[in-house]
Amino acid sequence: MSETRKIAAILVSDVVGYSRLAGADEDRILARLRALRSDLIDPTIAVHRGRVVKRTGDGSLVEFSSVVEAVRCALEVQNAMLERNAGVPDDRRIEFRIGIHLGDVVQERDGDLMGDGVNIAARLEGICEPGNICLSEQAYWQVKSRLDIAINDRGAVQLKNIAEPVRVYSLQVGIPAKARPAASAEALVPDKPSPQLALPDMPSIAVLPFVNMSGDAEQEFFTDGLTEDIITDLSNVPGFFVIARNSTFAYKGKPTDVRQIARDLGVKYLLEGSARRSVKRLRVNVQLINAAEGGNHVWAERFDREIVDIFEVQDEVTRRVVEAISGKIGAKHISARSRPSNLEAYDLCVRSREKWTMSRSDNSDARSALERAVSLEPNYCEAHSNLALVLLFGWVDWGEPQIPDRANALMHAQRAMEIDPGGSNVRRILGCVQLFERNWDEAKFQFDAAIRINPNNADAVAWIGELQIYLGKPQAALTACEEAFRLNPRPPGWYFWIVGMAQISTGHYEEAVATLSLEETYGTGSRVNLIAALALAGRLPEAQEEARLFLTGNPGWTIGELTANLPFRSMSAAQPFVDGWRLAGLPD
Repeated sequence: MSETRKIAAILVSDVVGYSRLAGADEDRILARLRALRSDLIDPTIAVHRGRVVKRTGDGSLVEFSSVVEAVRCALEVQNAMLERNAGVPDDRRIEFRIGIHLGDVVQERDGDLMGDGVNIAARLEGICEPGNICLSEQAYWQVKSRLDIAINDRGAVQLKNIAEPVRVYSLQVGIPAKARPAASAEALVPDKPSPQLALPDMPSIAVLPFVNMSGDAEQEFFTDGLTEDIITDLSNVPGFFVIARNSTFAYKGKPTDVRQIARDLGVKYLLEGSARRSVKRLRVNVQLINAAEGGNHVWAERFDREIVDIFEVQDEVTRRVVEAISGKIGAKHISARSRPSNLEAYDLCVRSREKWTMSRSDNSDARSALERAVSLEPNYCEAHSNLALVLLFGWVDWGEPQIPDRANALMHAQRAMEIDPGGSNVRRILGCVQLFERNWDEAKFQFDAAIRINPNNADAVAWIGELQIYLGKPQAALTACEEAFRLNPRPPGWYFWIVGMAQISTGHYEEAVATLSLEETYGTGSRVNLIAALALAGRLPEAQEEARLFLTGNPGWTIGELTANLPFRSMSAAQPFVDGWRLAGLPD
């Protein structure tokens, strides 16, 4: 039987006193449990990109690529259960125990998971208090700076059938954390957008994630892809200020207060909608809201088309939004993007978006999907560009062989450029690949071109920041990041990685610790740079513990290998990081 070993975040849950509840009224408890799964648990798992491995009666085993996502999912479920159980007699309450561990697992061919990683999570669940969440030490270190609830350090616990004691932390759901003393220094870039963001002096808009009305969780990727493509199309309209995808998707699955969201993101207009996809039909409802003027509806439309017309629907939505905001009928200057003719290739490409940043296995899945998309449609520009990124991050972050992936990444990036030289993201991705080829001038040329084509391309602005770090210009990197944060007020974690590197390079070590502790898991970059920041800040015990945990998941890692991969133009630019890693005891 084929099997794969990997590091994963494992969540195990079950219902407290299930046998007692079932004995009292089995039909009722089963109906309530099924309703909870369909209305609360499964949608929450999907939002946080989890995979239900299996269910055993009242229990569940769920895999996540990130501990952050696993804990967020668990907290949302447990907080929702607090509300649902309010006023329910104790003997009829459904309460969950949840255990979460980060560790080594074996994935069987059928998708089942086995190994110590699963066993420890299951034992943590067994000792958890009703309604709470137990984390192993390995999981806790991933999220400790992000938690704003009471935490009970239970110390080293000898779990049943586990050889070594495990240090356990219990999250007391519903109990706020005690007030913490103010930090000695604040991060240069906050983890939350300022509530005082000024409106740009041009039409400004954010596109909220469309709601999947298909009744099929498998179609969530399609609805997200539709939203992302409309954001991309609007971003390319000259004279429009468009908030980046990551910032708007932070509101996915949450109650919508359009005026507050508009204030948070600093825009005047919001676009929201829903989509229902069947085998042959696509139904999309869209409405444009002027959130700055009381939340009035400016325009609404319903599209009922054949599924093959999806790109026409995207173009129509973009055109109608531009007309409604600008007051100009038949709006011109809407860039025509390279689009596929094969819907299967489109589905594969949409499913793989951003997966290369999640884990090595997700990166591998994205690679397979994009290689298939390219084979189905050889001139599919986005598939070539995204495949270039998958191959690039495969050898930079996930330990894949450089030969032939490095050369193939450049080949696919250049092929995308041949297909659509006017594509902003095409230029950005070619710039990324050229940067790691140590072609610094060519990388800057491509990033500048990406921003010139689409000034809303926040990721291209952020990449300019990363380039400046490798050139030894960290202050210029911080300036670029400030611009990127305005376009993307709730950015992905790798933006914070760039800021943290710049803060290390400028000697702001405590600020770097604060910034890097806010970051989402992103390859090896987050923990490696946090290790350096802690060591340089004089917090050696914490740095050494982070180093120990990092090496557990990355055996064989060396300083020399990473510095060989990262495109520093001079050793002097790399020296602060090398010094920090050596102080923490990482191997040369």
